Amino acid sequence: MAIVAVAGLMALARPVAAQQADTAGTAPTEVVAAGSDSLTGDLTPEEMIGADDMAALEEMQDEGGGGLHQKLKQKFIEGSAGFMSLVALCLVLGLAFCIERIIYLTLSEINAKRLLTDIEKRVQQDDIEGAKTICRDTRGPVASICYQGLMHISEPMDAVERSVVSYGSVQTAKLEKGCSWIRLFIAIAPSLGFLGTVIGMVMAFDQIQEAGDIGPTIVASGMKVALITTIFGIVVALILQVFYNYVLSKIEHLTSQMEESAVSLLDIITQYQLHRP
Repeated sequence: MAIVAVAGLMALARPVAAQQADTAGTAPTEVVAAGSDSLTGDLTPEEMIGADDMAALEEMQDEGGGGLHQKLKQKFIEGSAGFMSLVALCLVLGLAFCIERIIYLTLSEINAKRLLTDIEKRVQQDDIEGAKTICRDTRGPVASICYQGLMHISEPMDAVERSVVSYGSVQTAKLEKGCSWIRLFIAIAPSLGFLGTVIGMVMAFDQIQEAGDIGPTIVASGMKVALITTIFGIVVALILQVFYNYVLSKIEHLTSQMEESAVSLLDIITQYQLHRP
């Protein structure tokens, strides 16, 4: 997924020379001012006005066409495509980790109450192996914790509890795997944006020094690069932060489910040991 996204990013960063050439080729003033008899000699004034209006309309459509994608592409290139690619790469890699975590956590969610009910029935029937089979055939950390507790069902309750708690910590670490990378990209994206701001200011001062004059056009070009990179960096950080908070909410839900299931499992094992002959 990251490789495909990077390939699309490289395509996005290509120059828009072809688009500029097409726009320049539709300029109506050049056609009218050319004075070529082959183009305008046979046209009446009314037809010439209609042709000018049509050409102007087509030019406006070319300038406003493309929608949001075209505007983003243009701003991306204006903000220095080479530097903006780093910001976009943070977005691509960050989203890749977020999507991977969301898929993993979604597949880890199960009906814990139903699982514990099935385990309790098997334990009451003294079918410990059957209860273990149910846990092995069920995906997710809750089933893994229950299986770990059933493996030590014949041991004292202190040993069973220690085993369940220790294995619960291992499962929690698996749930949080990759989250540190998401936090890293959230921190890097705005930092790259601010770095682009500094670079844009340096470019503006270099242009002022070369021109020997402080003109609005000279200053605006460097400031534009600075502001565009800052905006893109902040937007990338906001997008990744939303996905990261969603991932955290799913981790909290699974962790709470694991804790409740561990308590219920310990109660089931306690009842089994009390009534065991």
